[in-house]
Amino acid sequence: MAEICYGVVGKNKSSTSCEPSSRAARRRRMELRRVKIVPEMPLPPAVDGVTVHRDCDNAIENSGPDSEEEVILQPENRRTEIKELQPILLTPILRPLMVSSPEKCPKFGMASVCGRRRDMEDAVAIQPSFYRRELENFADLHYFAVYDGHGCSHVATKCRERFHELIREELLLEIMEGSTKWKNVMERSFIRMDKEVIAWNENEINISAKCRCELQTPECDAVGSTAVIGIVTPEKIIIANCGDSRAVLCRNGKAVPLSIDHKPDRPDELNRIQAAGGRIIYWDGPRVLGVLAMSRAIGDNYLKPYVSCEPEVTITDRSADDDCLILASDGLWDVVSNDTACGVARMCLKGKAVATSESPQLESNACGSGESSDKACTDASMLLTKLALARRSSDNVSVVVIDLRKVS
Repeated sequence: MAEICYGVVGKNKSSTSCEPSSRAARRRRMELRRVKIVPEMPLPPAVDGVTVHRDCDNAIENSGPDSEEEVILQPENRRTEIKELQPILLTPILRPLMVSSPEKCPKFGMASVCGRRRDMEDAVAIQPSFYRRELENFADLHYFAVYDGHGCSHVATKCRERFHELIREELLLEIMEGSTKWKNVMERSFIRMDKEVIAWNENEINISAKCRCELQTPECDAVGSTAVIGIVTPEKIIIANCGDSRAVLCRNGKAVPLSIDHKPDRPDELNRIQAAGGRIIYWDGPRVLGVLAMSRAIGDNYLKPYVSCEPEVTITDRSADDDCLILASDGLWDVVSNDTACGVARMCLKGKAVATSESPQLESNACGSGESSDKACTDASMLLTKLALARRSSDNVSVVVIDLRKVS
């Protein structure tokens, strides 16, 4: 892989040396420069992957694998022709996204209900095409997430507003560095989200006057949220989970769990907590220090390092047998099995079940950028929330159903 160097070139300078720089410096340079991938030119052939040229409005130096000469763009020059720039090899994360005909956003639906809790602390985020394609035949990435808050709702709300932006930034940064892995992208995004939440919590000005935790814990150290995030591409399903929310794939009528709940009594989690000096106390179930019923979460500063924000990431190849993907908070999974949830969703997608009229406390909508939800997926999410309530779930219940069936 060629080393690609960037630097502003003045009128009296011909080049700058390629020196190692920190991740923070690279991120600052990304914010200052606009990098545009031009779609008008055909993609040149490549042996190991797909190549694409790009040029910049700003002056840059670009060192490529095929030549030792530096290409310098002075600020006053016109846009350089694409063919004059060195090709940049797209990293492996993007290769499976190149498709002959870009797939539209999959159909989806969501429902969220407060249930028997006093306050609604769940949040749902749906961002169709949150990572937009820059090339013809370059597939968009679609973002779905469920956040289950505890202590108060503002951490889950902050995750809904900010998390997808952090993942997009980390993904772009990894692509520019040339060594992209989804696990790296997700881990850094979760760490950044956790740090932002903690810093944001410490500033009381940012907390709404309607936030009940403001009176209970001024610095809100006891507030956090789970996060289960699904990114859907035409060929992959990427799941990042932190906490006891869950992602389940329905494939050929069978439930395939794509995440494992982070419970304090899970053997590996128990060992990790004890190795860090923490304890599991059984108080209405296993809890970290007798307080938190999950071993990983965003926030919860007072329980660190026992409660970790590190996600577990799974990457699953999509199949023609895939029916749907279900993301939900533990309010559903506490009372409904994976197989039952998949059975209900599958019946709705096949038109064999129809949701009844909404109860006053049930919300059903699409949190996307101008794209509407699908009726069958919405019916499935509504029926699952009602099933959880009928089985006397004591928690908030939030469900997202994504239709993964290929349209022939």
